[in-house]
Amino acid sequence: MSDSHLPFLGAALANPYRAALVIGDSICRYRDLLSVSERVAHFLLRGRTDLKEARIVLLAPPGFAYVAAHWGIWRAGGVVVPLALAHPTPELITLIADADPELVLVHPKTEKRARPAAEACGVPCADVVDSLKGPPGTRLTSLFAAMPDAPPLPAIAESRIAHIIYTSGTTGQPKGVVITHAATRHQVESITRAWEITRHDRVLNALPLHHVHGIVNALLCPLWQGATVELLPRFDPDEVWSRFARLRVTIFMGVPTMYVRLIRTWKRLPHQRGEIVGWSAGDLRLTISGSAALPARAHQTWREITGQGILERYGLSETGMVLTGPLKGPRAEGHVGHPFPSVQVRLRGDGGGEAAAGEEGCIEVRGPGLFREYWRRPEETAAAFRDGWFDTGDRAVRNGPGGYRILGRESVDIIKTGGEKVSALEIEDVLLRHLRISDCAVVGIPHDEWGEQVSAAVVLTEGLPLPVARLRVWVKDFLAGYKAPARFLVVDDLPRNSMGKVLKDQVRDLFLQAP
Repeated sequence: MSDSHLPFLGAALANPYRAALVIGDSICRYRDLLSVSERVAHFLLRGRTDLKEARIVLLAPPGFAYVAAHWGIWRAGGVVVPLALAHPTPELITLIADADPELVLVHPKTEKRARPAAEACGVPCADVVDSLKGPPGTRLTSLFAAMPDAPPLPAIAESRIAHIIYTSGTTGQPKGVVITHAATRHQVESITRAWEITRHDRVLNALPLHHVHGIVNALLCPLWQGATVELLPRFDPDEVWSRFARLRVTIFMGVPTMYVRLIRTWKRLPHQRGEIVGWSAGDLRLTISGSAALPARAHQTWREITGQGILERYGLSETGMVLTGPLKGPRAEGHVGHPFPSVQVRLRGDGGGEAAAGEEGCIEVRGPGLFREYWRRPEETAAAFRDGWFDTGDRAVRNGPGGYRILGRESVDIIKTGGEKVSALEIEDVLLRHLRISDCAVVGIPHDEWGEQVSAAVVLTEGLPLPVARLRVWVKDFLAGYKAPARFLVVDDLPRNSMGKVLKDQVRDLFLQAP
């Protein structure tokens, strides 16, 4: 039996000559993705009939190779484990070891860090570009040709795992969020209905492809419908404005930091040029922000520049999209709207019961788009659910027509910066490896551009001075750039309670009071 029943293949098979991806000046059609992803699948199978949920780590920048490899892993019966391009080798070793993959697919741009990490874990590597080229001597034109002698690809049951997305939990250790094909389909169908994504849309995707936001919302959703995705290798505000000015993009999805930087870039443009690109962005039918709270000033300024309000939404790796502002009608700043189709949401009050309207509570979610489990962490999986409801750890209040308003993290050890969720405990663990640091506490400080700025208060080992500049350089060898503290504060001691626990509210006050 062929794999043609996979939902994402439907639109590709029905629209073979439509543009699926636009990368720079190159256009990739759906037939190209179908053909090359089939070759990737056979490359991965190497004579077998089914990968049977073997994990395949994917470390490639946004582009044709990434999408073809992603589809190929699925078509071979494997599980896609996308990892961040920014991860240094020590972090990659931790994640690869946890995922226990069969293979790591690397790219020339990630090979320098990825190959040593894979070798340290005893996992073989393959170059994703080579796997797309086929056997030695294969011409590029034949890469897209049919494979008449190839055996059929396996049938993929919806109960199988589609992704393992890594995120940081409150323990400070990364956790693999296991998402099935069924949950992925429900997420995509829910989003495409709510935002009315069709084959006529053109989505500009400048998001990283190791999170649900970039993978599901801005890539799979449009491809599922037969639409076109313009993929940028990285976020560049000048390039984004340039794409808007071409009057082809209909949807842009970003994180608050992106909108802040877009606004800052627009303000530096000559007056007439600024008016033109602002009007161009106003022709988009939808601009969406998520992954962190959007500053009210950014929302207001964007409306002044483009004439349209940003749709704010809320979701997690574990849940997919949960809440959305209205597609049509007024959008309340600071509110993330109401539940997506098929998603149930409730607020658990401090007393344990459901919070009344206007009262604060912790968001709990139930629905077919939820993750199945944390990879090989049964105790943490069980602790995350209450009677079938997933405890998000986020606090909110439900009031007025705008629906839900997110108040912040229930746990003080999770920081959201630039759309990324960062564990303070993970950063503290790295800092404490330094011989000249005896104690530390990491907190998030409110920041107009990043949402929260990662900040570390450190206690130095007696008699061993440490220049902050050198500490900044050292920490980036062990942490991705967005996790590395932007601010350091040297203190004599950390405030603690009678049980010895660091009082992070007081640590945060130290930064707020510092010059």
